[in-house]
Amino acid sequence: MAASEQPTNLADMVHRLAKSRASAAAFEFDGRRTSFAEFDILTNRVANGLIALGLRPHERIAYLGKNSDAYFELLLGAMKANVVMTPVNWRLAAPEIAFIVADCKAPVLFVGPECVEQVRGIRTLLPELRVAIATEGGAGEWQDYPAWRDAQSPDDPEIEIGRNDVAIQLYTSGTTGKPKGAMLSHANLLNLLENGDGEDADWNRWTADDVSLVAMPIFHIGGSGWGLLGLYHGAKGVIAREFDPTRVLDFIEHDQITKLFLVPAAMQFMVRQPRARTIDFSRLKYILYGASPIPAALLKECIEVFGCGFVQVYGMTETTGSIVALAPEDHVEGLERMRSAGKALPGVELAILDVDGKHLPRGQVGEIATRSGSNMVGYWNSPEATAKTIDRDGWLRTGDAGYIDTDGYLYIQDRIKDMIISGGENIYPAEVESTVCDHPDVAEAAVIGIPDDTWGETVRAVVVLRPGRQTTAADIIGFTRTRIAAFKTPKSVDFIDALPRNASGKILRRLLRDPYWAGKERQVN
Repeated sequence: MAASEQPTNLADMVHRLAKSRASAAAFEFDGRRTSFAEFDILTNRVANGLIALGLRPHERIAYLGKNSDAYFELLLGAMKANVVMTPVNWRLAAPEIAFIVADCKAPVLFVGPECVEQVRGIRTLLPELRVAIATEGGAGEWQDYPAWRDAQSPDDPEIEIGRNDVAIQLYTSGTTGKPKGAMLSHANLLNLLENGDGEDADWNRWTADDVSLVAMPIFHIGGSGWGLLGLYHGAKGVIAREFDPTRVLDFIEHDQITKLFLVPAAMQFMVRQPRARTIDFSRLKYILYGASPIPAALLKECIEVFGCGFVQVYGMTETTGSIVALAPEDHVEGLERMRSAGKALPGVELAILDVDGKHLPRGQVGEIATRSGSNMVGYWNSPEATAKTIDRDGWLRTGDAGYIDTDGYLYIQDRIKDMIISGGENIYPAEVESTVCDHPDVAEAAVIGIPDDTWGETVRAVVVLRPGRQTTAADIIGFTRTRIAAFKTPKSVDFIDALPRNASGKILRRLLRDPYWAGKERQVN
């Protein structure tokens, strides 16, 4: 959008698109096409329905389900009512889902067909939940979403919405074992969507002819943010219910996809499909990728097979997604910059800090910090965690270690936090360790990330058993699967007599990790 057309909030964005792109397709999902004009009316109905259910401005609603057009109707409809959307990771175990829905205090939960039984099983754990609505049926005792939506008024509810009001709350894995809700405002999201308007970088420009594929899960910024990005620019968004490499290839081939965002593990699954070498990718302009580093050999293979421009992006939920990008022209084999994450996007400041918060000169390794209009409002009901992450001058500490070279390129070396990234999912050892230690035979445990060619990293548990007890790795892994999401559970277990600790008793995970990472250039994969 031109500067004169930039909306004041995301509800305003929908209204403007309904006028300028009325009959054009906003979204396609499972053969269903929704125009921008229709999307405006549908989101008005959602907003009026939420208001009729008693939702007040700034209250939360939750969505538990896979990608769908209904989700984006609910997301923008909630924004029109000045209600905050909280999408929940459907891959989580039932107790984790219950925690998030209860923590955000959502009185209304929208449930996809694949999650109906899960919600029935945790209903008693959600005392503040008043209404559950099934987005695609499958729950006779609940209202059906299309019927509920279509019974509402199509008129704009005309609710006052501030640019700094919170629009979406995305939960991130917690360093202390519980996930935290990162609050992103209309201003945060618009800063992401407007980033690059008027810039010369072709990869960061959109046209009305672009077709975007939303293939990453909407409970991540990479799914919701990417869907909003295409919508903002008036492009058609094709929604994949979930990532499936063969289906993504179908979408590219038959729907003339021009842009998509993927995590490296997804790229690997796609490029290894035999069909990938028979498809015409000439319509595909750019693949943006991120959420975890990519092996050089995999990137080279993808460039050869897909033949489009590649853009690596770096960011996090707390920065509303991308703040750094490595442009296509820097994707040259043998170029040192290929090892970098790229350069800061327009309006984004980067700094490297020492342990005391002092800014370090270029070339020195420290903690990566960032300051921009994309930095989150804060963590929901957690001022202490917010203060630890964002300082008084507005610098957000990422928890990643790296340096900036003389040309402004950011290089990521390690993680200061113990977070593990597996297939683009963030996993914190404390959460997994707490679950492992609930096993009756376990005295204590440490969890580390070890290199994996497919997922980047996988979870390994190092366990000390209680005196006189015996168990197996398979038993511990099976035990954790009933309590936490499958992607968080250990894939392997080591048994040792004692965990290495420093003088103050802190577990030295580095000593446990080092043997697995020996000989690698960096301590992330």
